[in-house]
Amino acid sequence: MRDSQNSTDRRLALKGLAAAGLVGTLPLSALSQSKSVNVGVILPLSGANAQFGISSRQGIELVVEELNAAGGLKALGGAKVNLVVADSTSAPANAATVAQRMIGENDCCAIIGAFASSLTLAVQEVTERRRVPLLTMSYSDQITGRGFKNVFQVTSKGSVIGRAQFNYALELAGGASKVNKVAIMFEDTAFGTSTANGLRAAAKAAGVEIVMDEAYPLGITDVTPLINKLRASKAQMVFPVSYLNDSLLIVRALRQQRINIPIVGGSAGYVIPDFAQALGEYSEGVLSICSANYDLDSATTDRYRKRFKSIMVHEAQENAVAMDVLAQAINVAKSAKPEDISQALRTTTFNQGWAKTMTNGQVRFDETGLNVHAEPVMVQWQNKELVTVWPQKFAKGKLITRNV
Repeated sequence: MRDSQNSTDRRLALKGLAAAGLVGTLPLSALSQSKSVNVGVILPLSGANAQFGISSRQGIELVVEELNAAGGLKALGGAKVNLVVADSTSAPANAATVAQRMIGENDCCAIIGAFASSLTLAVQEVTERRRVPLLTMSYSDQITGRGFKNVFQVTSKGSVIGRAQFNYALELAGGASKVNKVAIMFEDTAFGTSTANGLRAAAKAAGVEIVMDEAYPLGITDVTPLINKLRASKAQMVFPVSYLNDSLLIVRALRQQRINIPIVGGSAGYVIPDFAQALGEYSEGVLSICSANYDLDSATTDRYRKRFKSIMVHEAQENAVAMDVLAQAINVAKSAKPEDISQALRTTTFNQGWAKTMTNGQVRFDETGLNVHAEPVMVQWQNKELVTVWPQKFAKGKLITRNV
């Protein structure tokens, strides 16, 4: 009876395909694979980092919309990607709980997230135990520094970004002969600490004195003590590493108190539209390091601008890259099994699609899971657009010298 029923079901499937004009174009072996593939997305969609989470989600959604509209995952018979999106809030414990539920209840083949390094580190504990690939654009050195086998970091790690933040700024300013005293202020999170470590190492290597090195709590409400210490330090350049609310307080206070030394931000709050919108003319000329920028491949990133009416901020861009690279890995593996996807991610160079929007136009992960082709860029706010100004090989515009 079961064999008869299976035969009937098969004939009905063929009849339906014939009516749609698809018989002969889709092998029956692919029919069982054409169900949707669940991908987990864990991001802070509420709270202080909600804007970063929303931008990240939009980048992922854009890739999935385009992928599904173009026929889905070709190696899986046109299976569509289904996003399972959850709000991590800003609590690592919440992020870990969400990851456990996604893998256990939603059968997610991979996870993308979770923007803030502290959240990603918590998610990583879960994904590694379950041997599920985690793709992230978080910066912390710990992400690819713990010997885990199923994590893939599409950006440079924080210490590399911190060194570039310092070295690029020094190069633009004319070297250590022009700048010999600097200040570092950073939020005391995994992201801020990793970046500050890179800044310190670069300053030491250049023989530049750090006259202020100050950590502060995320969500600081009064930056007056920081600004007073900066003024007293006689620093010639300041390197703040902050998320949005903190970056606004710091830059506004510096401008209002006419402390006109160069400001070189540490990505995060310094490279999103809200920064320029909130600060107006105070934002003009502010520099920041960034792990990628939309003007490196505007033909691709303009699709985001058209869809969401905004520049494609780096977290949206890098999460789009993560999603597209994941889809390519599934096609390479011809499987949605987590272990097969991880193997494809470890062994493939991705130089098509959204991977081309990254520095050097490609993504390849080393044995630790770090993208070896990632390279930071220095960007500057010019007329409410972020312009890549350094290194020269990536530059899309000239530096304006109000602050350097």
